Amino acid sequence: MANLTIARLAKAAGVGVETVRYYQRRGLLVVPPSTGAIRRYGDADVQRLRFIRSAQASGFTLEEIARLLAFDPVADRPSIRALAEQRIAALDVQIRQLQQSRSALVRLAGECGSGSDGPCPILEAFEA
Repeated sequence: MANLTIARLAKAAGVGVETVRYYQRRGLLVVPPSTGAIRRYGDADVQRLRFIRSAQASGFTLEEIARLLAFDPVADRPSIRALAEQRIAALDVQIRQLQQSRSALVRLAGECGSGSDGPCPILEAFEA
């Protein structure tokens, strides 16, 4: 897959061209030198882009992904594990918040569907 245009790089990794450009602006992907008007990407760029997407899907922020990319995969195992444990703790907080939001919305939906007169409790809750 060497010698890819940015469009082919994006397609190979399953993202849009603007996503590639965004990651370049954030410093996660290198902007290769241009040969004429076109920049060419290789297999390593596809692999790095897929790494970024996989890490995002696992809940890592772009800042955390930048740190992961900077780590040595052998020497920095303790640091990598610590970062993963921090991400797990943050995800646990988000999960609790989502569960609370879900419970509140289930309760409000039940109250709204009870058929009582007056304004819908869902809208009232959002206005409060």
